[in-house]
Amino acid sequence: MKITDRKLEIITIAAQLFKEKGYSAVTMRDIAQAMNIKAASLYNHIKSKQEILVLIIIEIAEEFTNVMNDIVASKTTVVNKIERVIQLHIAITLRNADALACLNNDWMHLTDDELRYFIKMREEYEENFRKIISKGVLDGEIKSINQEVVVFSILSTLRTIYLWYDKTKSLDAKTLQNTIATVFLTGVKKV
Repeated sequence: MKITDRKLEIITIAAQLFKEKGYSAVTMRDIAQAMNIKAASLYNHIKSKQEILVLIIIEIAEEFTNVMNDIVASKTTVVNKIERVIQLHIAITLRNADALACLNNDWMHLTDDELRYFIKMREEYEENFRKIISKGVLDGEIKSINQEVVVFSILSTLRTIYLWYDKTKSLDAKTLQNTIATVFLTGVKKV
């Protein structure tokens, strides 16, 4: 489906409002007001608030899933794969923090098929990351420590970078990526 410029503007404004107030608290009237148009005009471009939510969340979830599939299939080291996962999260955060906040905070408002589809993508993404970590341990490339803690620690940090970065914005993408990779892959302890 081709998204028009006006529809993209609606989605962008809605994502900002969802991040600020939460999906449940935002109305179509709020979105229209933020765009300086009448609420009825929104319906020329979008069917419902639920459609906006689906467009925001599913697009980003599909991007995460597709890139993760490419990372898993790549013929490279586990450390490089982890670095690419970090790059993916940082790139999406810097490009669209509002939509990422929506994905993290409002996914449970998806309904029926879209909710099942999102949960399936999220579970596959996490399982693929577990496979990367397990292979790294098996190959002796990373330490043999509790893999679920490793998966939780890395993904929790990456999924919530937008909360912290939004307040600072003082680091460029490369510095942020390199520092996070260093913290996770070599730690902070001076040797």
